[in-house]
Amino acid sequence: MVAHLLKLRLLVLKNTLLRSPWQLVAVIFGGVYGLGLLASGGAGLFFLSRAPVDLIRTVTVLGGSILVLGWILIPLLASGIDVTLAPDKLRTFPIPLNQLLLGLFVSGVLGVPGIMTLLLSLATIGTWWQYPLLALAAMACAVVAAATCVVGSRMVVSLATVFFSGRRFREVIGLVALVLLLLSGPIIGTLTTGFGTASFSTLASYAEVLSWTPLGAVWAVPAELAAGNGITAGAKFLIAVATLVAATLLWRHNLAAVLVTPPHSTNRHTGAGARAGKLGLFARMPGTPAGAVAARCLTYWMRDPRYGRQLTSLLIAPALMVFYSILFDSTNFLIAIGPFLALTLSLAIFSDVSYDSTAFAAHLASGIRGIDDRRGRIVAISVFAVPITLLSVIVPIAFAGTWALLPAILGLSIGLLLSGFGLSSVTSATIVMPVPAPGENPFASRPGGGFSAMVSTFATWGILSLLVLPEIALLVTQLITGQLFWGWLALLVGIALGIVFLRLGVRRGGVRLDVRGADLFESLQRQR
Repeated sequence: MVAHLLKLRLLVLKNTLLRSPWQLVAVIFGGVYGLGLLASGGAGLFFLSRAPVDLIRTVTVLGGSILVLGWILIPLLASGIDVTLAPDKLRTFPIPLNQLLLGLFVSGVLGVPGIMTLLLSLATIGTWWQYPLLALAAMACAVVAAATCVVGSRMVVSLATVFFSGRRFREVIGLVALVLLLLSGPIIGTLTTGFGTASFSTLASYAEVLSWTPLGAVWAVPAELAAGNGITAGAKFLIAVATLVAATLLWRHNLAAVLVTPPHSTNRHTGAGARAGKLGLFARMPGTPAGAVAARCLTYWMRDPRYGRQLTSLLIAPALMVFYSILFDSTNFLIAIGPFLALTLSLAIFSDVSYDSTAFAAHLASGIRGIDDRRGRIVAISVFAVPITLLSVIVPIAFAGTWALLPAILGLSIGLLLSGFGLSSVTSATIVMPVPAPGENPFASRPGGGFSAMVSTFATWGILSLLVLPEIALLVTQLITGQLFWGWLALLVGIALGIVFLRLGVRRGGVRLDVRGADLFESLQRQR
């Protein structure tokens, strides 16, 4: 059964790569990047063999603790989670629990991250190559460390599968993720500054504390043996083994719960409070095809966690820019908030059709015109995008006191917003993005999806930059000459060109949607 599960995983991965060239390119780039990290890490650990024992212990414990912590946190807070053999998808098959547990573990070890982690852990043998007994101890600890990483990650995924079935828990996790994202800039900056100025004794004290925790105990065992602390080494090895056993038991317990828990249905949450005759936003929008699309899309923006993740990102830029404006004592960061938010909002709908998933069939079956679909989606996001853009321009300029730049910055922001809406209307009718399916973790993505999304996003940014080049040129001209005339001209040009590009994009996107609607739905079906 274990071999069959492993074969199934490799077969699904093979078919996925053959079906999507972008995912194949992403895997190749990821493999090359991983090999580069592995080569540099292995070389560093080998040359570390000539360093004192205290330095070896500090480096390996700190680095190893970060590695274990990354394996535990990434499944919750990052995209690209491997869900090829998701437990909730295997609940209908009569697979014995222990065999499924072993199969998922082996498939995790033999994935690209698992192989890289195992090889990097085994590279610690090179640190002790001059002492055969210590090298054997390092080998045993490396196996335990790699197994702990994989089991810890699977344990977190199983916990998320159980708890994410509750709507309140998803909201709490989203709030925690938002707080972490908002504080990521200051935290990283503070840690970088702290480690850059910290003395070796400070870092060694951090490593000593971590060496008694489940994160770093296993990495400290060879160094303790080298220092002659056999009892301490044995105690830390017991901590490492106990951590692995506890994580395995907890994973097994949660896996058993997942296999008998019915799939979560959002209907029990949304249907319980519904009243007969209450149409919600559909009753407030115009009774037209575009109005119906706008009501549906605006409902998604209010209730779908995947859209909520995009909205939370809008708070990141202002928070970080305010932080950096204080840190560097510069108002330039404040002034850039408006254009950056306009850019982000304008491109928020270029994956709208992808988020529709198979529900896009309703659009095709209704016979709605593509231009009405494009208009409805733009109306939905404009409800909050336009006020946010205006406020994000006026409020920071008021704090900075640079009122002379208001017309130019406002013209650039309006140009970005309207031109971006037109560009997104075309791209969303052309490209299907690999996004999380309805009901999945909004922070997850399909294998290779991160790379293809990054390429598409940067390409769209480049095209949009060309569209607003006149507004940028007029803003630069005002900054150079100091004449307010160029700012007002930038405002007029931004509004005029924005409207032109918006109308062209809606029309062109509508035509493409009419022609390629069936092809888009076929691509959405393949991503299920």
